Amino acid sequence: MADENAFYQPIPVVVWGTGNMGRASIRAVVAHPGLVLTGVIVNDEAKAGKDAGELAGLGGATGVAATTDVDAALATLHGQGAVAYAASGELRPDDAVVDIARALAGGAVVVTPSVYALYDHRSAPDEVRVPVEKACAEGGSALFVSGIDPGWGNDLLPALVSGLASEIDQVRCQEIFDYSTYDAEDSVRSIVGMGQPMDYEPPMVAAGIPSMVWGGQVRLIARALGVEVDELRETVERQALQETVTTALGEFEAGTQGALRFEVQGIVGGEPRIVIEHVTRIAASCAYDWPMPPDGGDGAHRVIIEGRPRIEINVEATDEGGNRAAGGNATAANRLVNAIPWLRTATPGLYDGLDVPLVPSTYLRTTRTEEA
Repeated sequence: MADENAFYQPIPVVVWGTGNMGRASIRAVVAHPGLVLTGVIVNDEAKAGKDAGELAGLGGATGVAATTDVDAALATLHGQGAVAYAASGELRPDDAVVDIARALAGGAVVVTPSVYALYDHRSAPDEVRVPVEKACAEGGSALFVSGIDPGWGNDLLPALVSGLASEIDQVRCQEIFDYSTYDAEDSVRSIVGMGQPMDYEPPMVAAGIPSMVWGGQVRLIARALGVEVDELRETVERQALQETVTTALGEFEAGTQGALRFEVQGIVGGEPRIVIEHVTRIAASCAYDWPMPPDGGDGAHRVIIEGRPRIEINVEATDEGGNRAAGGNATAANRLVNAIPWLRTATPGLYDGLDVPLVPSTYLRTTRTEEA
């Protein structure tokens, strides 16, 4: 009898970017039995030539060297396979769309957290949606955009948990994080506004921006619950540091912004029935009266179903030495990478967090490491 495994070929995957999400994506691809890492794309010449294992902190070599040559890396997919696009899209969304469309048109399915507008592609503006739709049609490929928040923490998880209630008054999704160890200082200071004067307007909460980033998630939850959102509303609160604090990111002076809290509210029947809330601090001592992680740690994602029964789910993930920001990134990367085999069989097009099933893990260890 022929060996059925002889006909099985793992899906080739290129990881594009080696930042917070890129490192986690490399680890996810290497761990997955149905995938094989064939390329890693970097923008920094200093990283070019380094083994992916070194860049991702795997503790061993993968045999795949990082490159700045996009064409060479994509050529390893032979017109199929997948790209885990982990390059930042916060400050370069147009460039990210161009990169993603390039991979799609070449025949690769793409998973990425990098374009916020595409988390709910049905409401994405034409200038973002149309180029990737055309690329999917040209390459016969599929695109899935997700993360954790925005992402599975406020689309798939609340939809799942809602099925445990008989009556629902409100669905609230919270991200509660201490950013003192978050490995993205420029974003923490300039986009979130930590350490800035209190008259500084953080771009993350400028009027309309929270709805642009998280509004699609509100609509996804509404779609899962079978209701229509009448409008989106935003609320913003900020608090100043009472004393100067020093973190892994440097010094943050007393009197500057130390905490930020905002909500994107989905109004249904005149009431905020679906709410996505962020509570962000640069030190646990700031805004101690705002919601905190249940164990007092540095981060958690929470879903609260106000209804009958009242349900509260707290998710705390750690990685890279116990860091919860890295743990959150890892869950987002794993959700994306684990979706690749499903996307390779899907009809070409765009998919969101409610379209793509959560695939059970195949990573359970079944052998015991011998004791020394």
